[in-house]
Formats: sequence, C-alpha cells, structure tokens
Amino acid sequence: MILGILCVLALLSTGLPATSASAQASVPNRWGFALVNATSGTPPPAYQAGSWPAGFTVGVTPGGVGQTYVRFPKIGIAGGVVHVTSVAPTASWCQAQRWAPSGGDMVVAVQCYRYGGTPAFTPYSIVFAQSTGTLPAPQAFGYVHHTGSFVASQFNSAGGTNVVGGGGVGVWTVRLPGLGSAGLAGNLQVTAVDDARPARCKVGAWTPSAGAQLVQVRCHNATDVPLDTGWTLTYQRERAITGGALPPYKFGYTFDNLPYNSGPYVPVPAAVNHNGQGSVNGIQGAGVGMRLVTFGALGSPPDHIQVTAYGPGPEYCNLQGVWVSGGSTQVRNVACYSATTRMNRPSFVSHASLH
Repeated sequence: MILGILCVLALLSTGLPATSASAQASVPNRWGFALVNATSGTPPPAYQAGSWPAGFTVGVTPGGVGQTYVRFPKIGIAGGVVHVTSVAPTASWCQAQRWAPSGGDMVVAVQCYRYGGTPAFTPYSIVFAQSTGTLPAPQAFGYVHHTGSFVASQFNSAGGTNVVGGGGVGVWTVRLPGLGSAGLAGNLQVTAVDDARPARCKVGAWTPSAGAQLVQVRCHNATDVPLDTGWTLTYQRERAITGGALPPYKFGYTFDNLPYNSGPYVPVPAAVNHNGQGSVNGIQGAGVGMRLVTFGALGSPPDHIQVTAYGPGPEYCNLQGVWVSGGSTQVRNVACYSATTRMNRPSFVSHASLH
C-alpha cells in the first residue's frame, strides 16, 4: 500500500493524475506507438502511429539524466498499459515511470539505465494501449498494470476480471480468466514500472489452461536482486499488441523458445508464432545471445517491435538496433544478457504495422 501511495504522490507532483481501473468503462479504444531516438523533438514518422486524428505527431521532451517524456497526441485517458524496450548495442534497459492524460494527450515518463543502475539515455520503442469491449474466440487480449501492491488498471477481452497473487519478493502470478487455450498460444510482454528505482521485469513462467492463462511475472533491481516493484503485462492472441482497436491491420508475434537453435527455425507450436498475413516468422542465431527475427510479409511502416525475456532468472533482453521493414520485417537483433554478458535466453517478440 505504501508503494501505491508513493506512486500516486509522484503522479500528482508532476501534475499528472493517477491511473484508474474504473475510469476505463464505456470509452473508445486508444493506442499509440513510437520509436524514441532522441531526448527531444518528433520521433521518426516511419516508426510512429496511433489512434489520434490526422495531422498530429508524437513529441518528446527531456527530463533528468536518462529520462524522457513522450506525449501521444489526443489519446489521453486514465488507465491502460505501457511497454518499453531499449534499442541499444549495450546491456541496458528502459522502464516506464508513470503515465496519465494531460491536456487531452497521453504523457508517459520513461527512464533508461545501463546495467548496474547508471541512468543513461538509449533509444527505445514504446507502446500505449487502452481497450474496452470483447473479442470473439480464439482472439484474445488482456492486460494488467500492477503497482506492486494492487491492480491500478486491467482489461480482459472475455469480460473477466484478471487476478494477481503474490509469490514472494519480486514474484507474482497473474490469472487471465476466459482467455485460456489448450496449449501455448499467443504472446506476452512485460515492462517494469517504477518512478524511483532501476527495475527490470519479465515473464518467469507461462501455463495455459482451457479456462485461463496463468503467467508468472518476475522483477529484479539493477544488480539482479528480486524486487517488489510495479509492472505491466499484456497478453495477445490473434490481435495486435495495441489491443481491441483496428488498425493496426498487420501484426505478428513469436516465442523464441529454442534460443540455442542456430536455425533458421520456425517456433512451435504454431499458435505462438502467429503471422496475420499468413506468411512465416523465422528465427536464427547471429552470435551468442543474438537472434535475427524475421516477420514475413509484415514490413509496412509505420511499424513497431516489443521484446520481453522469458525464464526464472534475472536475464533480460533488448533490441540491438532498429528493425528494418520492406515487404518483411527484420529484427537485427534481439539481444539477451546475464548482467553485461550476452547469453542465449528465450524471448517473446511482438510486431505491429499500421497498414
């Protein structure tokens, strides 16, 4: 509860209201994504899109060291979730600090760190999504923003209520009722949310059942010690990471569950390797801890990539460089680290394209 109060106070101190689960009822779906490659200005048009009206663009302003504020135009609303992935050739990550509507826009504070906890700006990909309504099976979409103490906002496309239970320091189990599957199906993304401390979060374990998806979230501090902190989780199945809204019309995702396979290989089961255009997603090694991921027929900018590590340890993943799109999309590379050393580790990768 103390952490939740501190989060609220931090939001109020910036003039941004806290997120609210109850404020999400009966409102349009809203979403936006961008590649932030500088501490101020307008992100590249080829990597930004959203549900805002034509003629508006994303804006970025600097904060403290390693901190930036991203303003998504005309989609301000309480609730929703944010995901962030560092884009850098080094052992680094970015986390959300807070987000809230401001003057009709959605403003997100993002903080980036080098391993060990030194604040430092790196480029990053960022997505915001807020959804309402239901989806016909087998499509499914759900998310949770947890403060570390309580659920601040959540959504479930089957109309259920997502439940979070504690499992020890830095460990939670999330139950997404009504979004179940007979086997592994869909994709997961997790991001740390902390306004004051370096924090990394990931998927620790994933157990599907007919009635629900069960997902373990694990979080660590800057030096790999388990940490109670805030986080966001999104589950997508045959929908884009932006949620219930269309567009984006093209999307795909994959689960690199054989990270020692030099490939190229196509992950199985097929339900974790979805391509909305009916093409093929493939993965191959590019060196220790580096994975080249290709999404066939999805390369239509503006588009977006998010990455999340999988497994029980403190390892984490980012993007070594900006993905390249044109017919297909090549992600060169997803890089995973143990401390500052690249290691072969499983990861989830999600792609969305506006057109």
